[in-house]
Amino acid sequence: MDVRIDGKRVLADLTALRAIGAYKTGVHKPTFSEPHIKSLHWLESKLPEAGLTGTIDGIGNIVGTSPRKGPKLLAGSHLESQNYAGWLDGPLGVVYALEAARVINNYPAAGDCAVEVASWCDEEGHFGFFLGSRSFVGGVGEADIDAAVDRTTGETMRDALKRAGFAGRPRVMVEKGRYRGFIEAHIEQGEWLESQKLAIGVVTSIVGIWQFKVTFTGVQNHAGTTRMAIRKDAGLAAVKYLMAVDETFPGVCGPRTVWTTGRITLDPGAPSIIPGRAEVLFQIRDDNPETLSRLEGTLRELAAAANAAGPCRVEVEALRKSTPAIMDAGFQSTLEAAAAAHAGGKCTRMPSGAGHDAQTLSTVMPAGMLFVPSIGGISHHWTENTADEDIVRGAQVFADWAARLLT
Repeated sequence: MDVRIDGKRVLADLTALRAIGAYKTGVHKPTFSEPHIKSLHWLESKLPEAGLTGTIDGIGNIVGTSPRKGPKLLAGSHLESQNYAGWLDGPLGVVYALEAARVINNYPAAGDCAVEVASWCDEEGHFGFFLGSRSFVGGVGEADIDAAVDRTTGETMRDALKRAGFAGRPRVMVEKGRYRGFIEAHIEQGEWLESQKLAIGVVTSIVGIWQFKVTFTGVQNHAGTTRMAIRKDAGLAAVKYLMAVDETFPGVCGPRTVWTTGRITLDPGAPSIIPGRAEVLFQIRDDNPETLSRLEGTLRELAAAANAAGPCRVEVEALRKSTPAIMDAGFQSTLEAAAAAHAGGKCTRMPSGAGHDAQTLSTVMPAGMLFVPSIGGISHHWTENTADEDIVRGAQVFADWAARLLT
């Protein structure tokens, strides 16, 4: 199938989505905000152009389906954004999927095969993590929806669904055996492709993300009258622990492991009071489960050592452990062939340091991911951008990749 995308149409679609919830040069489109809901309806209205039908389901997903009986490929990403963030993180993959569906499903030589298009809700984790794609594969129960709360506003997911008009709708679930697999496109969100003058990233794996809460308990007291020798300063204990982590991890991590101290909270957090409690949110990312387990063990060993030394008590609690995902080997090879045809072979195999819905879909079907360059490696910020030339080239590679997987 020699499919040819319409580059101007791809850019126009992305520009239309960028205008919904525009913030500076990016967007502010959190899950179930008015701009997110408007974006979902925008996609819903576009599905007939690709011979697809679909509606927004009871968790905010859209899956456009084809009546054709032949082989089908599922493609897509998400339409919400982080707060005050970039315009391409998510919508690029939805528009690529829509364009691939338009050109393949309307192509006479395609026969009875079809690309179906998905937009997964809340990939950005405003209410949880990958709730939309996890719902599709059967990983979210009603109790999970009951418990979900917006991390910024405190609104419950039930109330948000009701406000959006989606409450009471059935949730779309995967039909076993329907798809040859799932493919997703995304901006890299890093600088590797740009720095190496490459056009396409062939994703080999998606990292597991392990999140921990480390709590330090000391004694709250007066900052002016408590001698240094008898203080139990939880804030100081937290800093010392994090320095020990940063000194120890390089000797036990993998070649691409990253770790981040996302938040430090001191209680009561006043300049004249010694903090009696400190809380640290700490995250580790790697695509090797053994490495993740080894690093968790190190966190706990360092906590035990800190407890033995005193004067504060340290506790490590695991909050989240997502499983790393390996992208399908055949999908990777087919993507390389499409890149050779349309990107001069300027591609590389690389892991994804960010989590994506393809990680969830890979638990029930073969999955693959394509990256295009990010200017300056910037993402999750309103200056996030990708050159038009790279966007159009990526869309063509993506459509050819889909066609190759279907034939």
